Amino acid sequence: MSGHNKWSTIKHKKGRADAKRGKLFTKLIREITVSAREGGGDIESNPRLRAAVTTAKVSNMPADNIKRAIQRGTGEIPGVIYEEVQYEGYGPGGAAVLLQTLTDNRNRTTPEVRHIFAKAGGNLGENGCVSWLFTRKGLLLVGRTDGLDEDTLLEVVLEAGADDLDTEDSEYFRIYTAPEELHVVKENLEKSGVVVESAEIDMEPSTTQKLEGNHARQMLRLMDAFDDQDDVQNVWANFDIDDEDMEDV
Repeated sequence: MSGHNKWSTIKHKKGRADAKRGKLFTKLIREITVSAREGGGDIESNPRLRAAVTTAKVSNMPADNIKRAIQRGTGEIPGVIYEEVQYEGYGPGGAAVLLQTLTDNRNRTTPEVRHIFAKAGGNLGENGCVSWLFTRKGLLLVGRTDGLDEDTLLEVVLEAGADDLDTEDSEYFRIYTAPEELHVVKENLEKSGVVVESAEIDMEPSTTQKLEGNHARQMLRLMDAFDDQDDVQNVWANFDIDDEDMEDV
């Protein structure tokens, strides 16, 4: 694989503090609501909703929260109407950055996104400037444990219906699927005794941008800032930072 979205594993390694769990659930609820509004409330016939619910369950969201989010999307109960807006730009060192937002006020979100880019030494670009570098995939993270052999896991992964197994990360195996098959592969892996720590829709870059020193520090601050912005659902980037530099950062 020529590159991968390193932020997905960095964010998982950092963990989610209890104070941020409410914010995480808010973002997941927005995604479930919009997915149900656009494609209906039937999980089996709505791949986007199915993927959103899978991610919510892995994040330990209560079933009642998921049910209410779906009902808001289908109009069974009242809720805020969100617009999906994608932003693209460049971070420090020229790294490509792709943002998925769900907002009830584009006129508020756009200047905030532009300000976050500028503060970190990056810039907001035009639609299409970097999205061509990314491909939508399902991503599952499995922790490396004693007794979990790569060759054995690869056999299990392929039998589960996944497309690929990436072993580059030192702490996690990265398992890729077709986006609509994310929940099926997760269930098959768990039936085989594999513990899935994270399941989400990811945007994988075809190439990566090497960052070091100040650019690496600025890039991680930029990603943190976007992760904390209320309207940003997901942020992806094609930066590559060595593990040694990562520890220094």
